[in-house]
Amino acid sequence: MVKIIYVEDNGQTHVVDVPRGASLMEGARDNGIPGIEADCGGACSCATCHAFVDPSWVDRLPAKQPMEADMLDFAHEADPIRSRLTCQIKANEGLEGLILHIPERQA
Repeated sequence: MVKIIYVEDNGQTHVVDVPRGASLMEGARDNGIPGIEADCGGACSCATCHAFVDPSWVDRLPAKQPMEADMLDFAHEADPIRSRLTCQIKANEGLEGLILHIPERQA
């Protein structure tokens, strides 16, 4: 398990154990984290699992693939550096303690 920290727009923090290999969207969905809607179920065909990566983690994540970058165009107030789709990031030991900030609303 990998500890991921989800921070709601109102500041409420949730520390969740996400199974290795599961997406961070699955971790949020399976633990009832508010604000991660995951309408497409992880197919990278919506932007409702959008989150802002804490600045201290931006350089430690795998690069965005073109499909993810395209979908982020539909995310609410996307940030070119910090915005990611949580369905596209898999939990692994290198992400222990990752902090994700959930936007005020999804697309």
